[in-house]
Amino acid sequence: MSDSRSRLAERWRMAKADGRAALITYLTAGFPTPKDFVAGLRAGAAAGADIFEVGIPFSDPLADGPVIQRATHAALGQGVGVRRSLELIAEAQLTIPVIVMTYLNPVLAYGVDRFIADAEQAGVAGVLLTDLPAGADPDLEARVSAGPLAFVRLIAPTTPQRRVERAVQGASGFLYLISRLGVTGARDRIPVDLPEYVKRVRAASNLPLAVGFGIGTAAQARDAAKLADGVVVGSALVDVLGREGVSGVGRLVRELAAGVRGQAA
Repeated sequence: MSDSRSRLAERWRMAKADGRAALITYLTAGFPTPKDFVAGLRAGAAAGADIFEVGIPFSDPLADGPVIQRATHAALGQGVGVRRSLELIAEAQLTIPVIVMTYLNPVLAYGVDRFIADAEQAGVAGVLLTDLPAGADPDLEARVSAGPLAFVRLIAPTTPQRRVERAVQGASGFLYLISRLGVTGARDRIPVDLPEYVKRVRAASNLPLAVGFGIGTAAQARDAAKLADGVVVGSALVDVLGREGVSGVGRLVRELAAGVRGQAA
């Protein structure tokens, strides 16, 4: 197991030992500027994030809502692609684990083996390939699973149980549970069927379960943390970084960290 991947596993153990869910925060690489992105990573880590998820910009981000789409296109306009994203992650020198979230095309264009090697060198602990469903490319999936990066899988709420059991095979690090259908973006409340959904996936895997898509407030983070091992917040953080700057990221992450600890108002 790579050092970065070991740090990811240790971070999950630490959160569990604290009797709380882990807080996973997301920013788009290079947004609003490369300098502000790096500062945002550092501010979020200092404010209480357990794990950072970094989105690598791609020209056709089908799973993302308007906030992250705008951030993605702004970053691409500044020349931030796979290589630059990894350089910026390395530059941040975070002491918490980093997961990269991207689409298959940029990885294929960069070269799968090269991507895995360069990501590990940058200190990345794991990868989530948004548009690579389980079984779509067994050879590629096997290469990723056998590599030094944790292979995080997305699970949708409509996934039948037999499909869930197949999807978790070869997964490592944790499982990312999409809380609702549709694209990324903050919502007013978490879904009422989330408890049953988490229960179904937990029956299929011993990996930590993180819930994301639609969580943007400390109160929502508190509610999701009662059900899952981790809570992912993305669009709300990207939005606040764009509007308020780095100080806004620190403020919101502190609020979310209080939420996963059950201290939200």
